[in-house]
Amino acid sequence: MPINILMPALSPTMEEGTLAKWHKSEGDTVESGDIIAEIETDKATMEFEAVDEGIIGKILISEGSAGVKVNTPIAVLLEDGENADDIDVSATANENKVAAPEKAEEAPKAETPKSAPASKSETNAGDRIFASPLAKRIAKDKGIDLSTVKGSGPNGRIVKADLEGAKEGATPLTSTAPAVTSPSTSSSTGPDAKKLADMLEIPYRAEANSGMRKTIAKRLLESKQTVPHYYLSVECQLDNLLAMRKQINENANGEYKISVNDFIIKATALALKAVPAANTSWTEAETLYYTRSDVSVAVATDAGLITPIIKSAETKSLSEISNEMKDLAVRARDGKLKPEEYQGGTCSVSNRGMFGIKQFSAIINPPQSAIIAVGAGEVRPTFNDKGEVVKGTFMTATGSFDHRTIDGAVGAQFLAAFKGYIENPFSMLV
Repeated sequence: MPINILMPALSPTMEEGTLAKWHKSEGDTVESGDIIAEIETDKATMEFEAVDEGIIGKILISEGSAGVKVNTPIAVLLEDGENADDIDVSATANENKVAAPEKAEEAPKAETPKSAPASKSETNAGDRIFASPLAKRIAKDKGIDLSTVKGSGPNGRIVKADLEGAKEGATPLTSTAPAVTSPSTSSSTGPDAKKLADMLEIPYRAEANSGMRKTIAKRLLESKQTVPHYYLSVECQLDNLLAMRKQINENANGEYKISVNDFIIKATALALKAVPAANTSWTEAETLYYTRSDVSVAVATDAGLITPIIKSAETKSLSEISNEMKDLAVRARDGKLKPEEYQGGTCSVSNRGMFGIKQFSAIINPPQSAIIAVGAGEVRPTFNDKGEVVKGTFMTATGSFDHRTIDGAVGAQFLAAFKGYIENPFSMLV
């Protein structure tokens, strides 16, 4: 019996994806473990391996198709002794699933009255028309005679795309109630920017939101709406750290180059270890207290922000953190990270000092309970131990905390520990 190859869930949060590329064509033999396609998720492009063996009998979803729901059939695999004629039953039975991405785009419509006359193509019993339920509905609404339409779906079945260029009738062949328009995301969160720009004739360039951008928007909106944020800031003097960094790099013989951000990651991990009450996540039933420090580090890419993770960062040397972070950052910008390399984490770091930003507050990345926003180092006058005015380099770090799991005093203790490691960097080495 033909086997449906389904759109895989390549991460726990994946609901849909883009079928970026097929590595197999119809008629190709497939063995278990073969790479058959590349799937673009909300965070990365990943290879999809075959589980079963057989021959690709039919490709149902073409390359470049976006918004394909998880578990939607994307191809049909034939076993030994089967041929394309055997696909008919399984492909027809799953037509509604294949059309799921199309249906998701449609606004709900009122039911057609039972007394409404059927279209010409459906009443012609001698010449049955094979069309998806969605295509039939569109044909009724637009007065399209399906007998004049050539189908491009499985076994010649007519699908939504086939009706886009079809000639509409003068009036709909069925009487339908007006379509119910569901509110857009923009209208639920404020004025519709596109409508307003059009009305006021403000020039703009429209670019479709990627899956990654939509996910970022959704998660950050949920975070600000559901997580009770509070913010604390601390000022850290960097002079000892900068001197130590210079000395380490001069003696590295080119094997590694430690950055200020590597120190920040290490200090964050050690502060979580020192104040374990800050290393938490909230659930309705219980609070999770993590026993290791997995530090998520914000990396800007052309597609949006992604947070690769330095796992067990409290146990790693500065050189290990440096080399691992460089590798993760490169693969993050290339969209080659594995889900386990950017999902999870127990606390995040966002450093915008390289852009000259002195201070900012970041949004918590759920289910984490804290994120540290780090600004640029600033040289200014200060007093030394002798009371003399000297130059000093200072950096502001702002912690955003979830008040459900981290009380104000705990947040303050965590930042104090972080400041201690930054200002006394030798303590990170012992």
